[in-house]
Amino acid sequence: MSAQPQPYLTPEEYLAIERKAEFKSEYFQGEMFAMSGASLKHNQITVNLVVGLGTQFRKRPCHVFGMDMRVEAGKDEAYYYPDVAALCSEPKLKDHHQDILLNPMVAIEVLSPSTETYDRSLKREQYHKIATLHEYVLIAQDRMHVEPLALQEDGRWVLTDLYLPEETLVLESVQAELTLAEIYDNVEFPELQETA
Repeated sequence: MSAQPQPYLTPEEYLAIERKAEFKSEYFQGEMFAMSGASLKHNQITVNLVVGLGTQFRKRPCHVFGMDMRVEAGKDEAYYYPDVAALCSEPKLKDHHQDILLNPMVAIEVLSPSTETYDRSLKREQYHKIATLHEYVLIAQDRMHVEPLALQEDGRWVLTDLYLPEETLVLESVQAELTLAEIYDNVEFPELQETA
């Protein structure tokens, strides 16, 4: 028996459903995708990012948003909930609901086993369609590994890999820095077991 195809949803239909829903779903080209709950590590990393950036943004015209701020990627093509979004300008919102951010400068996703492939591929492509976005950051939760992608002046996106506690994630577009030790504060990883 084959699965029934999901009906195509317009962006307006998605938003009408999503704004009444008890749980969050993302949207891509006519389909809704339910989001699962986040792990303890995922939540701790996200809080560390929001607190760290929020502290640096004090007395500056910058904003940091957590997992509940929806972002539009591509004109009505996709709606995502990045784990963290940041910008240093006045937030531009889609409509009177004020729940869709149009101008993030930074989007950060904490990787989960169920979403990692999607976050690295299709979601990354969609985020790159946001004209204001300058940095897209992927953060592992099972080990210390941060992958910032930064937009260059020539339009290329350049990937850097960070692994060590003393290494620094530099977010040039919002003039902020966080060491990996700060990002992973209070996050424990299982000890690597030695093999005989």
